[in-house]
Amino acid sequence: MLHLRRHHHYLFLLPFLSLLFLCLLPGGTSTTPEEELQILLQFKASLKASANATVFQSWDAGSSACSFAGIKCDSNSSVSEIDLTETGISGEIAFDSLCRLPSLSALSLGNNSLSGSVSADVRNCTGLRHLDLAFNYFGGAVPDLVPLNKLQVLNLSDNAFTGVFPWSSLGGLTELEQLSLGDNLFDPNPFPEVIVSLTKLNWLFLSDSNIHGEIPPSIGNLIELIDLELADNFLTGGIPSEITRLSKLWQLELYNNSLTGRIPAGFGNLSGLAFFDASMNQLEGDLSELRSLTNLVSLQLFMNDLSGQVPPEFGEFRRLVILSLYSNRLNGSLPAKLGSWAEFIFIDVSTNFFTGGIPPDMCRKGTMKKLLMLENKFTGEIPASYTNCSSLIRFRVNNNSLSGNVPAGLWSLPNLQLIDLAINQFEGPIGAGIGKAKSLYQLSLDNNRFSGQLPSEIGEVTSIVKIYLSNNEFSGEIPASIGGLKNLTYLYMQSNSFSGAIPDAIGSCVSLNSVSLAENKLSGPIPASLGALTRLNSLDLSNNQLSGEIPASLTTLKLSALDLSNNSLTGAVPAGLAIPAYSSSFAGNPGLCIDGSGANSLSSLRRCSSVRRASSDEFRIILICFLAGAAVLLACLGFYIVLKKRRADARGCGRAVVKDPSWDMKSFRILTFDEQEIVDGIKPDNLIGKGGSGEVYRVELGSGEVVAVKQIWRDAAGGTKEWSTAAMLAARRRVRRRSAAREFEAEVGTLSAVRHVNVVKLYCSITSEEWSLLVYEHLPNGSLWDRLHGPVSAAAAGKAEELGWEERYEIAVGAARGLEYLHHGWDRPILHRDVKSSNILLDDCLKPRIADFGLAKILHSAPAGAGAGEASSAHVIAGTHGYIAPGR
Repeated sequence: MLHLRRHHHYLFLLPFLSLLFLCLLPGGTSTTPEEELQILLQFKASLKASANATVFQSWDAGSSACSFAGIKCDSNSSVSEIDLTETGISGEIAFDSLCRLPSLSALSLGNNSLSGSVSADVRNCTGLRHLDLAFNYFGGAVPDLVPLNKLQVLNLSDNAFTGVFPWSSLGGLTELEQLSLGDNLFDPNPFPEVIVSLTKLNWLFLSDSNIHGEIPPSIGNLIELIDLELADNFLTGGIPSEITRLSKLWQLELYNNSLTGRIPAGFGNLSGLAFFDASMNQLEGDLSELRSLTNLVSLQLFMNDLSGQVPPEFGEFRRLVILSLYSNRLNGSLPAKLGSWAEFIFIDVSTNFFTGGIPPDMCRKGTMKKLLMLENKFTGEIPASYTNCSSLIRFRVNNNSLSGNVPAGLWSLPNLQLIDLAINQFEGPIGAGIGKAKSLYQLSLDNNRFSGQLPSEIGEVTSIVKIYLSNNEFSGEIPASIGGLKNLTYLYMQSNSFSGAIPDAIGSCVSLNSVSLAENKLSGPIPASLGALTRLNSLDLSNNQLSGEIPASLTTLKLSALDLSNNSLTGAVPAGLAIPAYSSSFAGNPGLCIDGSGANSLSSLRRCSSVRRASSDEFRIILICFLAGAAVLLACLGFYIVLKKRRADARGCGRAVVKDPSWDMKSFRILTFDEQEIVDGIKPDNLIGKGGSGEVYRVELGSGEVVAVKQIWRDAAGGTKEWSTAAMLAARRRVRRRSAAREFEAEVGTLSAVRHVNVVKLYCSITSEEWSLLVYEHLPNGSLWDRLHGPVSAAAAGKAEELGWEERYEIAVGAARGLEYLHHGWDRPILHRDVKSSNILLDDCLKPRIADFGLAKILHSAPAGAGAGEASSAHVIAGTHGYIAPGR
């Protein structure tokens, strides 16, 4: 009996002992509503809300924490969820404080501007089931997450985390259903095998996570996966056949890796797959394994080595709205019903070997925006059904074997910005309806059989910038209405049968840069109004029947190319044009002559005969007047140049970028902006620097984010015809432009693949025929050179603190780490060849980023037995003049 009483006494104490034990557990400490209120108010005080944010308006000390916006409480009035997603907050998070909330099960802070690190204190939030910190600026290493074994959702994507991710700590998070770690700067790592043990996963986002090696066959264990994203990594090998076991997949993204082999057999088992993107790999074989994927909405396999035909079953896909297969080796005809079932948006099958006709009903639902089928072997006519496709923005079918008349309604589509029918066998006229194409930017009809007159309605297309009509059979007069095209920059109409006079109204096309009317039947005089085209760079009127004298107004132009040869021009060549650069510009005009002052420059022309011989006194007077006038002119010219330079310097003037709907944008990361927002920011007020190949601009986006845009002028055709002084200057300009193009390609090729915390981040490239833009992260502290050699006044004003030895040491170490990664941490070593303080940029915390890869060169290992000349591709010394690299 005594024994039973003793045990009964212990049983009585058990509830108190259990309560004491729970209170001693981490995160188990109970808190009062007042204490939780103070924790949230401290959390608010550590953050800053944007000007238009309203999230904290209800966070008042006199209210209950459960009434705060973004806060949810459980049945005991204890805070259980904090959701401040996309509320415009910034600052650093004190996880040690937040994790004192004992009932906290969900913390959602995504899509803000939060920074700092995720401290190890987050491990005390042991009750968390949902942790979302995506789309912020968190940096540093991610701590071990072992204690968070209740997590079902973990989203750390799109931040600036670095170092080795604690993959092994995920092994205990067996409840995970969604794991998103992509778009971070983690150290290189093989595909983490621990992930395939998390069999409850239905969402796995590891794109742009610096993952190397092959996708393991054990990926097939994750049979609950709905979304699998492994894009923008360094994956090699084939797509494992075991992936076909993931029958619930809705999205599969594998683009921009180095995957090889065929699409695995049994891929059709993924019957629920709606979005499949394996573009920019090295896949081969045909598309037969995709024929049963009837739920596809978007299929993108561009830039691979695929061959064979598009399965006819694609024509029955009733949800397909995006199809991108360009740059492969596909052949055969496209299914006739392709895109006819759904609200089709986009097709790009360019640069293949397709034959047959254009599927007629891709715009059946009236939603198609882009039809891109250039560089194939398509035949037949343009289907008349596209004349009603008012949603079309781009229609490009150049370089095929298409023929017949263009349906009249196609010319007048209201939203069409680019119509490219070049290099085909089209015939017939341009329809008068083109005057209704109010959005048209570029009209490319060259190298066809178009005929008839150019309709006067073309003068109503005031948005047009480029007209390419060369090598056709157009006839009749050039309409005077063309003078209404104030934005027209390029006009190419050579090799046709245009006749009559060149309209004087062409002088009203104030934006003209390049004009070619060569090889026509034009007659009459050269309009003097051409001299008003101050932006004109190239003028070719050769091989016509032009007559009369060359207008003296042409001497005011700064032409790099001028060709008036093979006409019926007469009289003296104006003195300003009688220079060696134009030595061949006047050939084939028997009636032209040159006076004494230009005889040495244009020796091919006869001297002009004089009416009488001036006396020595008259000659002396004329010479004195000429010299006096020249002196006055030179003084005025000098004053004008100085004044113009001062005004340009005061405005920070840079070259303007013409808005071009044909911009080609290639993104290397997830973007929150489009090319138009970047192009709109290229203006003199935003210029922050100049280099040998272009300018750098600071562009503030609508989202508030700031990016740096490097603008590079691409190579342009044309030039002078003789190696004279002026011709050599023009040639040097072309060489600089070719160099800039090579610099652009080198910088894109290097930075699009390199990802390291000490290497500047490249978001995307934007290219057109004339310009190239590189969009980087913006680093507000400028370059190391600026901080070391900046003006004393700026430092004294507190704008730039002097770098201490500790900061200099950290910058040196960070730059060294970046270089070490370039030399040893990537698949192929990269030699920068121009490392200097001005190419090391500093972020907000003075952490260095290596930039300016325009001279970088990826080194390929020489093959066995290579000679000395083959051992290195970097045998030419490059870099800044006077720069000497440290010795070995």
